[in-house]
Amino acid sequence: MNVVLDNAGAVALAFGYTLSLFVVAAVLSGIFGTILAAMRVGPISVLSKAATFYVTIVRNTPLLIVIIFFRFAGPKIGLTWSFVDIQIGNLNLNNLYAACVVGLSVYTTAFVCEALRSGVNAVDLGQAEAARAIGLTFSGVMREVILPQAFRASVPPMVSVQIAMLKNTTVCGVLGVFEAFARMKGLTNDNATARTEIFLAFALIFVVLVEILSLAANRLERRWRIA
Repeated sequence: MNVVLDNAGAVALAFGYTLSLFVVAAVLSGIFGTILAAMRVGPISVLSKAATFYVTIVRNTPLLIVIIFFRFAGPKIGLTWSFVDIQIGNLNLNNLYAACVVGLSVYTTAFVCEALRSGVNAVDLGQAEAARAIGLTFSGVMREVILPQAFRASVPPMVSVQIAMLKNTTVCGVLGVFEAFARMKGLTNDNATARTEIFLAFALIFVVLVEILSLAANRLERRWRIA
């Protein structure tokens, strides 16, 4: 544990990268996952099939392959991230960081879509029919009636998706983003005799982060619970 405490600044910076990857990817995947779920349950066959195809392909592709694609193959087809160069304190958000964020977001979007679709399916069909009967369009029905209830019903699976993504950020260390996994690997390489305590310390921090996320989700679920 002394090794971790002696390198507390570097460890804090590493988890800063981890949390920033998580927050940005969570926002992006939440937005695009919602759009994708609306496409899947929508009346337009082409959009529904396209969304289904996306979910099927991405869910069955390992995350590492997705991130490697956006890091190495993406620039060869015009998907470059060189324009990303942001400095926030000690966090350097560069092209490597951007490729990882995009990969995480693209991958997690498929799971968010399915979690939200399960919430949509939990809404009584009669409510949608009643909304259409008073003149609401499909977009109006989704925005005013279906999605608000679907979000409430899908909190547990959605949180599971986000917890998985928080842990999936460790994959980004493979590509050179100095998040928690990369920092842990560096510390264990430099301190071979303290590997066990380093592993336990980083695992404990992840457990704390997951518990905080779970606690927030439980409070949100109780707040949205139907009386």
